[in-house]
Amino acid sequence: MRLLFLAAALMAAVSGCVDADAQTIKNASASPSASPPIASVAGATSSPPSPDASDISESEPAYQINPLGMTLKDRFPAPSGFERIAPESGSFAEYLQNLPLKPDGSKVKYFDGREKTSNVYLAVIDFTLGDRDLQQCADAVMRLRAEYLYAQGANGEIQFHLVSGFLADFSKWASGYGISVSRNNVSWIKNSLNDASYESLQRFLDMVYAYASTLSLEKELANKDSDLAAGDVFIRGGSPGHAVIVADTAINSLTGEKLFMLAQSFMPAQDIQILSNPQAFPASPWYSDNFGDELTTPEWTFRKEELKTWP
Repeated sequence: MRLLFLAAALMAAVSGCVDADAQTIKNASASPSASPPIASVAGATSSPPSPDASDISESEPAYQINPLGMTLKDRFPAPSGFERIAPESGSFAEYLQNLPLKPDGSKVKYFDGREKTSNVYLAVIDFTLGDRDLQQCADAVMRLRAEYLYAQGANGEIQFHLVSGFLADFSKWASGYGISVSRNNVSWIKNSLNDASYESLQRFLDMVYAYASTLSLEKELANKDSDLAAGDVFIRGGSPGHAVIVADTAINSLTGEKLFMLAQSFMPAQDIQILSNPQAFPASPWYSDNFGDELTTPEWTFRKEELKTWP
């Protein structure tokens, strides 16, 4: 019965964000015939140049990725005319800026070992994935938040509501408890195997992934009208639903225009990846905050009011 319920809960908790390679659910919010807004990214154009075009712009050199960089900030410099926004020491923004990356050219892997073939990402975060179909879109956002808080020693702040409303609290888990799910009843039970170790944190997160979703995470986050910052989340709860996290930001001090990067996972469970801007050529991870009413990413379109932040 426990296994049957787990399977049912997994189906109920999934965010509905289905990877393009899976080809089972498409983004219902975006019309195939609709033209997405053109993103204003320094050093990028909205479409590839003609074969005899020699340069994109004399004043805006083509964006170049540093293939030797092994962190987010080292791999992806700020575009010409922009300066990366320096985060406060010890902040979530600083943690995201220093995320470790797999070597340039690495492929996103699914939980079952297959490679993601769709050309939607420019880098892969160097985190473990596991061999279960758990770490999907909202889960990646919660994973990054939990990893940051754990690195800060803030175990008491690692807590997420499940879809049922139950508060999964890592500090309780680490004191020798586990979470029992029986049909619609969720409760704490003694479990001496659980402690404050990193391995125990990953077991805790697996439980959260199984029973939380975009629906529950959306309720955890606070609305944000403006001043987009690293750590903020674009999220639409539901089935289908999706979530991406703002991983880094840069600003043009003359114009005030802000650029940002996005990270995501998707369905089925897969490595966390740095998204490419589908409107940028040459390839760039930077998006402009002047995206209008809708933000178009490679696998989802968000409304500007779907920007949230951590309370």
